[in-house]
Amino acid sequence: MFKRFARWTALAVLVGIATGCGGDGDRALGPDPEIAGKALTAASKAAVRPQATVTATVTNGGSPSPGVLLRFGRSVAGRLVDYAWSGTTGSDGTATVEIVVPPLGPFGRLGAGGYYQAQAVDPTSGAVMARWNSIPIRAGVENELTLPMGGPARLVDTHALGGPTLFTVRIENIGEAYSLAASGAFNTPVGASAPGALTPGGAYEFEVQAPPGHNLSFATMFVHSNDFFFAPDESGIALWDENGDPITGDITDRVMLWDSGTEVDQEPGTGADQAPRQSGPNAGAADSDATVRLASDSFNNLPAVEDVIQVTATSLGDGMFRIRIENVSTATTLSTTAGDVAVPLAPGVYAVHSSPGALFSVGEEDSGDGLEALAEDGDLSGLAAALGERTGLTAPLAPGVWAIAASGEPLFTVGATDRGEGLEALAEDGSPSELGSSLVANSSLASNGVFTTPEGSSGPGPLLPGNAYVFSFSAEPGDRLSFATMFVPSNDFFFAPAAGGVALWSHGGLPVSGDITGMIQLWDAGTEADELPGFGSNQAPFQSGPNTGDADSDATVRSAASSLPAVGDLIRVTVTPGS
Repeated sequence: MFKRFARWTALAVLVGIATGCGGDGDRALGPDPEIAGKALTAASKAAVRPQATVTATVTNGGSPSPGVLLRFGRSVAGRLVDYAWSGTTGSDGTATVEIVVPPLGPFGRLGAGGYYQAQAVDPTSGAVMARWNSIPIRAGVENELTLPMGGPARLVDTHALGGPTLFTVRIENIGEAYSLAASGAFNTPVGASAPGALTPGGAYEFEVQAPPGHNLSFATMFVHSNDFFFAPDESGIALWDENGDPITGDITDRVMLWDSGTEVDQEPGTGADQAPRQSGPNAGAADSDATVRLASDSFNNLPAVEDVIQVTATSLGDGMFRIRIENVSTATTLSTTAGDVAVPLAPGVYAVHSSPGALFSVGEEDSGDGLEALAEDGDLSGLAAALGERTGLTAPLAPGVWAIAASGEPLFTVGATDRGEGLEALAEDGSPSELGSSLVANSSLASNGVFTTPEGSSGPGPLLPGNAYVFSFSAEPGDRLSFATMFVPSNDFFFAPAAGGVALWSHGGLPVSGDITGMIQLWDAGTEADELPGFGSNQAPFQSGPNTGDADSDATVRSAASSLPAVGDLIRVTVTPGS
């Protein structure tokens, strides 16, 4: 299926590449409403453009902020914000500003208007003290705002009960942020029935799945030492090459011998405080240099790395790798003043990561998570447990769309194939623009928009754990809310309410308020074959381009079948009326 290159531009946003596209509310949704009446002359358009009165109170720490220059500018996709309307707050922190609004905005039957940004500016220095995004402003209503510095803009709804009401929706990513994609331990030699040290001719093997762009780190003790261990450098070993292909073959040249800096060094192979001769764990004196560094051959008897250890990686497909760590030393590899000996290796740990420092940082002291016990005593338990706590699926969300309608299914129909209106681009690549444009053309909707910018951020981007998208709209009794946002580390999963949306008014005629997460589900768009979430090479942001995966054998929209955490552990959605 052909997809325009514009969809891939949105994926660049997901991986932190500035694109300058998108926005909130009516941003990035088709032609600028101000141009909709292009048959009019400039003069006649100016004559019919409605105005809106905004009464805004700026606060700082709950107290009014007098003497602040308050500037408003309209959010328009692809343009810098022109802060064309302004006023200065009085002693009560309030300013009244007259704003020109587009006659054809995103609010449908609820009136002319648009989405605006605001800045609080120090009139003396010109410094921006605070900014607010996604503020819906309409003509013909009282636009009363509270603008707390350091917090989101809030609109005070002055409509009578049962009439049009302003709502603010907050979509929070409440998932955990993890630094490691995978981790584990290796302790049992191939062919052995129980854990043990690795003697000459033996090998440890383990299998690990790694997303594209991720590296492998591991550590195993050089047993005849006080605190030496074999490992790659702090960046790890790239498991994927620059073309995006998995590596395979001998990777020993990326392995080095390190000194953990936790115990003073004695002659390798003879020291009384070295395993297996020491009286107990942690028996030696502290090292005067407590930093992790390359092992120094102070006693002129350290063998070359490749004379002790050989490490190979074998690609098994689907991002799976088999790692083999073999002891290639012999009975004469380590020459000491007491005679020649082999070099056993101890059980170790591994981690898959995309940022340096998974196990250690060169030139810094051991973090205290268990590397000392591994390097001195061959005890991996503490470090393995610490790595496990840092391991998991970090799940960003992507920019999305919202729609308000009294009936129908604006975004999808369960059990039916995708309509070809842009849901595929949103669910696979995190691009809301195509679906957003389709919603603009849907005359049955009361209003619609896109959300692209995390709260407090200066531009569009993915929603990382601990952050939120916020958008506002006006709705009448009987209206329902629909929205969709991509579950990023997937092929085509997205969060959304049921196809018919969420009712915004109760049976008693009151606007819905509070947490509606229980009404949100994780859906499969049915447009691309599924891979393990967080590990697939055809998933954003790991894929090489849009639409790189195979077609799904079940092309219908349906509940996502996966072993992911519960929806309520990943996302929280709240609705606040009159805000």
